[in-house]
Amino acid sequence: MLQDLMGREITAMVTDENDQAIFAQKDGHTFRLAKSELKKVPKPGAMITGFAYEDENHHLALTKTLPKSRLDWYDWGTVVKVNRSLGVFVDIGLPNKDVAVSLDDLPTITELWPNVGDKLLLALKVDAKGRLWGELATEEQIRQVSVRADRKMKNRNVTGTVYRLKMVGTFILTDHYNLGFIHPSEREQEPRLGQVVSGRVIDVKPDGSLNISLRPRAFEAIGDDAQMILAALQHTPGYVLPFTDKSSPDEIKAYFGISKGQFKRAVGHLMKAGVVKQADGLLELIQQD
Repeated sequence: MLQDLMGREITAMVTDENDQAIFAQKDGHTFRLAKSELKKVPKPGAMITGFAYEDENHHLALTKTLPKSRLDWYDWGTVVKVNRSLGVFVDIGLPNKDVAVSLDDLPTITELWPNVGDKLLLALKVDAKGRLWGELATEEQIRQVSVRADRKMKNRNVTGTVYRLKMVGTFILTDHYNLGFIHPSEREQEPRLGQVVSGRVIDVKPDGSLNISLRPRAFEAIGDDAQMILAALQHTPGYVLPFTDKSSPDEIKAYFGISKGQFKRAVGHLMKAGVVKQADGLLELIQQD
């Protein structure tokens, strides 16, 4: 049956050729293989091995290049097309073929579907008609490839890809294959399936997974003046500066180039964020864990 051949490496007998391709038969089915993939064109009767699939023109095809995702083999593919009535199409490295992920496997809310350029972790599956589809990785399969996070990752920045959307929050797999969870209170809006997001680790759980926030750190949400003062502290030996809100306007203006009022507001924001303190006429950076 055709479905037993598709999505697999098969060996077929060469039967014919034209200017662009050779043709090979297996179990009564004829497959096309582009000559551009071959170093030497085999003669009729020779056996040739390739990955079997149906291309965009609905021709049975072989390729010498294995796709990234295969049957029972999960890898990342890139979304290249969105069709609201069918699903999304993903590039997994097949010549002249993008595989579809059915709308049945995508979020009910279409605004949360992947956009072009988003990433999906998927394998291939074959239906009764021999057509290839993309099959999203399950929670169990994600956990099998995941890596426990170190406790030292708390407060670090991470980037990851959304692989599951639930009412309780968003689940991501980081670039280092750590499992991450984003509570609705730690995001401004719900990320899409397949979206790459960046955030910070707010907790490392006992099972080695991460709680992540997409909200900026308090000092990251402040203005340019506070950022400038913070940078000055970070590049000063001992992480201290001889300035406080009691310093003279002229001293502040000469060093920072801002008014005393601007300085006081900026320092106030930094103190509220818990990243600096004032003591004994000094402004001191509080070291973060």
